[in-house]
Amino acid sequence: MTYTNIIIAVTVLISLGAFSNRDINNKLILFPFGMDNPSEYYRLLSSGFIHGDYGHLFFNMYALYAFGNYMESIFSELTFQWVYVLLYLTAIIVASLPAFFKHRLHSYYSALGASGGVSAIIFAFIYFHPWSKIGFIFIPVGIPAVLFGVLYLIYSAYSARKGNDNIGHDAHFWGAVYGFVFAFFNDPTHGRLFLDELQNMR
Repeated sequence: MTYTNIIIAVTVLISLGAFSNRDINNKLILFPFGMDNPSEYYRLLSSGFIHGDYGHLFFNMYALYAFGNYMESIFSELTFQWVYVLLYLTAIIVASLPAFFKHRLHSYYSALGASGGVSAIIFAFIYFHPWSKIGFIFIPVGIPAVLFGVLYLIYSAYSARKGNDNIGHDAHFWGAVYGFVFAFFNDPTHGRLFLDELQNMR
């Protein structure tokens, strides 16, 4: 069994448990206002293993399954397979930090979901394959991965600034940026190929 499938299985089990047990949800959720003690910092990671509802859980796990197994094989060829797991877990933490600092004084704010880690995996894929076609449920026709990435970042930044919904757009944005940068530092030679592909529009 791949690490991706293990992560999906663990996330589904914990999320389902949190759906039926509010105490689990409250223990794992990102709650910056109540994280004034380092003993609570684990929430930066644990919040990535619970979700708001079944749709939220399905979409994140579907995206992780679609990109994760392939990216796991890429990282296992470049360095070690566990580096892929490191990317996913650290991306959840990094993507949670902006909300943590931004909402330290807001008792109403909480956040959950694996979107930061999933965004990182997708953008690592974009780094390696900028002209591959990406299509999601709401995009019936595949578009170049690099174009999807640009649109994703613009939308996430704009929506985070508006802040009029219940979606962690900051986590999406910073998780995506982190995934791209992480991939670059693991294979910087590919950065030149990435620029060549953009210039030649292959």
